[in-house]
Amino acid sequence: MLTEQTRLLDFPSLANRAYLNTAAEGILPDCVVQSLDQYGRDKQLGMDGRIPHGEQFEACKALVGEFYGLSANEIGICSCSSEAYNLAAMALRLQPGDEVVINDLDFPAGATPWLQEGCPATVKVWRQRGGGLRTEDLVPLLSPKTRLVTVSLVSFFNGFLVHLPEIVAAVRKHSSALLAVDVTQALGRIPLNLAGVDLIVSSTHKWILSTHGGGLVGVPASRAKEWTVPAGGWFHLENAFGPNRFEKAISKPGAASFAVGMPNYPAIYATRAALNYLRGIGVAAIDRVTRPLVLACLEGLRKLPIDMLTPNEPEHIAGILAFRHPDAERLNQHLRAQNIHAMYTAGRMRIAIHGYNTMGDVERLLAALREAL
Repeated sequence: MLTEQTRLLDFPSLANRAYLNTAAEGILPDCVVQSLDQYGRDKQLGMDGRIPHGEQFEACKALVGEFYGLSANEIGICSCSSEAYNLAAMALRLQPGDEVVINDLDFPAGATPWLQEGCPATVKVWRQRGGGLRTEDLVPLLSPKTRLVTVSLVSFFNGFLVHLPEIVAAVRKHSSALLAVDVTQALGRIPLNLAGVDLIVSSTHKWILSTHGGGLVGVPASRAKEWTVPAGGWFHLENAFGPNRFEKAISKPGAASFAVGMPNYPAIYATRAALNYLRGIGVAAIDRVTRPLVLACLEGLRKLPIDMLTPNEPEHIAGILAFRHPDAERLNQHLRAQNIHAMYTAGRMRIAIHGYNTMGDVERLLAALREAL
């Protein structure tokens, strides 16, 4: 992944193109494609295939725990980050008078469950300032009524990397709230230190280079009671087929309660393979090699006549850079014509740089933008 030789071997689809859109969709390494083939062969065994399916499930949980800094028993796997947050909303059992703090740099999955008409809590919005979420702006929003603060470690919108220890300290000092952190735009790209976080959520189809269909949930054992989902189903229940099954349903505590139905085993096979692949390379190595590319790209973008959305604060930057331009759609068309893939939406362009990118990709992007502008 970090050399030209391994890049072309593991990611043959990247030959002759600059792919800078991992924040939307990661590219599968060949080992992940092979894992899906293995799933197919195991599924051909019928019911006997559930034995290797279960082994993959447990191995995947252990790997996720390794990345999160938790044990395998503190990991649950559902279908996506949106499902994880909706199940989290069920677990909280919010009441009138409770308060939830969201923010305006977050992806809808983490913000919208609390904005639905049926949610009884009062929602407060932690608003970005200068492109970033400042801890001093969070503090006035916290009170004894605050039940939850939810934030992404890295913003999908402009790539702002929050200083998590500051947020943990502020939440603990000024409230008794739970802290939920979405690591979708960080997992697999930067080393994680999630100490003090009460709920960890990630999707699987971006930086960890796996498929769609996975929601990776982490709940520390000390918070299992607060994050036990009272949902119907069977896989997450203590005794779904016991003699009293039509009298009472009891969820397994904590992370296990987020796996409410038959696991999405294809995604689990793929995610195990992807995380094994990243572990073999080392996320710290990916960050060490890739960070200079991000900073070089930021420096080049700042010289262009565009409206940067990512603050010029290297300590708050992971792998995403974003800008606006009134003719962004045409800029994107120019890039695509040269086989350069970034993200365009509603006047905003977003560039995501991962371990399979090179300085050549960055230089190619900047040259194409200069030419188009």
